Amino acid sequence: MPVRTRFAPSPTGFLHIGGARTALYNWLFARHHGGTFVLRVEDTDTARHNEEGLGKILEGLRWLGLTWDEGPGVGGDAAPYYQSERQEIYDRYLAKLQSEDKVYEDDGAMRFRVPDRTFTVEDQICGSVSVNLHEQGSNRWDAELKQDVESNPDLVVRRPDGSYIFHFVNVVDDIEMGITHVIRGEDHLSNTPKHLALFDAFGVAPPIYAHIPLNLNQDGTKMSKRDQGALIHEYIENGFLPDAVNNYMAMLGWSSKDDQEIFSMEDLQGRFDLDGINRSNSKFDYEKCLWVNGEHLKRLEPSALLAAAAPFFEASGIDPTDPRLPQGLELARERAQRLSDMPGLVKPAFVKELDYDADAVAKVASREGIAEVLSALGSALSGVDDWSDESIKSAIHAAADGLGQKMGAFMLPCRVATMGGTSGPDLVPMLTMMGKDLVVNRISGFAQRITG
Repeated sequence: MPVRTRFAPSPTGFLHIGGARTALYNWLFARHHGGTFVLRVEDTDTARHNEEGLGKILEGLRWLGLTWDEGPGVGGDAAPYYQSERQEIYDRYLAKLQSEDKVYEDDGAMRFRVPDRTFTVEDQICGSVSVNLHEQGSNRWDAELKQDVESNPDLVVRRPDGSYIFHFVNVVDDIEMGITHVIRGEDHLSNTPKHLALFDAFGVAPPIYAHIPLNLNQDGTKMSKRDQGALIHEYIENGFLPDAVNNYMAMLGWSSKDDQEIFSMEDLQGRFDLDGINRSNSKFDYEKCLWVNGEHLKRLEPSALLAAAAPFFEASGIDPTDPRLPQGLELARERAQRLSDMPGLVKPAFVKELDYDADAVAKVASREGIAEVLSALGSALSGVDDWSDESIKSAIHAAADGLGQKMGAFMLPCRVATMGGTSGPDLVPMLTMMGKDLVVNRISGFAQRITG
């Protein structure tokens, strides 16, 4: 049977990294097995429905490259893919249960007669879980009385207002859409016996279930939308690469069973399967996510890097069509972890006036003999005819020899004078990119700045 997976978000807000990871796992599993990835929208809760939130969810999925084969904007044989448009289908399935006396009215609501027997979830990750829903539902905890009280074990499937509950529509949609594998968070495992009971009532074999471990903060608490890295739109705004975010999300609960940590999407499609999913909860590490993104930046093709970085350079006031920018990107990518980091690293080469770091200036100015160092440095570099990395290095080395010093003693003053601070990409390639006139003028101006 061809594999069919689905991702079914509720349009109540931004795309959370936990939901995005669920979508990724379903997408990868479908792609790995040559199957179909379905997107459907669980929007029956009109009180919580948020049209802007749905737009952000779809935008996030598209940015990640998790395109759906069936769903909103694409269509498919199982349309419509919005639950709010499927009322007639749900009514038809309820009528089937009514005709078989498997549901009854209770104060305006419709309840499903839960069978008094055990249902076993044969989960691909969590193993076997057996529950007798009738026994489980016969008691519930009363928060006010602080004790167990008797409870009707039968499941409400339609509310008095005519709307259907999640469990019912979830099962009906999985049947109608031919879903073969349900890959979702472990927090849904307790719902699955109810779903099995409904599948049984409809006389349909259930899909294969795989409940993935939860994604937690470092302290073991559940990630909220306020936590750093929790929402996908943050990654878009802060200059992450979608393949890098997918790479990191894949490792939040899945292992390739070797030491490899950096994967392209093609790698993930070829290697991802359910047997690689861990049973223990994962812990989100923003610093590790940054590292993964930096590694992807290092591997990105120059043309792709330029296209991805251009908006961030333009926003920082640097012309993305500047012919020196490709060279600047090559220097920046070795130190940057995000696209948004890159303009700041090479900006000294693209601006007329530097913003000098006061502490860096003071550090250089306090050095004994700094005036002679800057004078020798400026003279040496002004005499370079072939403005290249090797010629610049040779000139600085000769200037240092002339004062009986090591070349390293000249590098920090040169960096601060030409770049404004003590950190940044490799100095000599930056000097080459800046050009001779700009470098010599900055050294001269800096010397006047600190010596008067």
